[in-house]
Formats: sequence, C-alpha cells, structure tokens
Amino acid sequence: MRNLHRRVHLLLDEPRHRKVAIEAKRRQVSVAEVIRDAIDRMPANEDIRRSAIDFILALEPMPVPDHPVDLRRELDAEHERRVV
Repeated sequence: MRNLHRRVHLLLDEPRHRKVAIEAKRRQVSVAEVIRDAIDRMPANEDIRRSAIDFILALEPMPVPDHPVDLRRELDAEHERRVV
C-alpha cells in the first residue's frame, strides 16, 4: 500500500460513480484506486509539450512563402477554410 497523506472529498453524479464503480469491480480494486490511477495517467505539461515538438519535427518539410505578407495571407486562407 502506498503511503497516502491527503484525503479528498469528491462528489460524483450517478453516471460517473457507476462508471468508476464498474471499473473498480472489473479490476478488483477500490474506487479510490481507479481514481488515483486515472490521475497518474494524466500527462504532465512537459510530456504534452515534448510530444508536440516531436510531432512537428517528424513532419515532412513544406514550401513556405518568402514574404511574411504572403505567409499571413496563406495562413488566413487556411484558417478560413477550416472554420467554415
């Protein structure tokens, strides 16, 4: 058993409680252990940042306009295309 030091009072609606209770029963652990495990699985900010950097660096190079005004125009057009 881990050395636990903090107590948290957590209120759940019925669907969430049912979901976590079913998972606890499936794993044969307590509801609290399921919740602690979910917290442990949350990525740290540096993990998210590192994943984003790795993703960007793995992309194939692409042509980019030479002039910033042209680049801005291209980016705005792409943004408009995705928003609509």
